[in-house]
Amino acid sequence: MATLNRIAPVLPVRDLAAAMGHYRRLGFDVKAYRGADFYGYANRDEVSLHLSRVHNPDPTTSNVAIYLYVDDADALAAEWAAADTGGTTNTPADTEYGLREGAHIDPDGNLIRFGSPLESGQPKPA
Repeated sequence: MATLNRIAPVLPVRDLAAAMGHYRRLGFDVKAYRGADFYGYANRDEVSLHLSRVHNPDPTTSNVAIYLYVDDADALAAEWAAADTGGTTNTPADTEYGLREGAHIDPDGNLIRFGSPLESGQPKPA
C-alpha cells in the first residue's frame, strides 16, 4: 500500500499578490509559482498552503476549510490577531474532545481552524 507523505491544500484567492501579503503577515514564507500571478505557495514549518487565483470567488459563500494541528493554539491566535492582516482570528476555546481550538478566516473566506492538545486531554472546568 502506498504511503501518504504530505498534504498541500489549495486555497482559492481573488488576488494572488494580496493573498501572499496576507499569509506573509501571518508568518509564512511566500512565493509565486515561477513569477506567475495566478498561483503561489505559503510555507511555514511543515505546512504548505497553495494559493490559486480564481475568477469571481465569493468570500461570503466559501466552503473551504482546513485544519492545522499546532503546538500552542493560544500563541498562534495571539500572533495572527496581532498581525492585523484583514482576516479574522477567533480566540481559542477548550473542546470536549481534548483540544484547544481557534480559527482564522482569510479575506477570501478560507477557514483555517487550528488546535493543540489540552495538557490533561480534557477541557478546563467552568
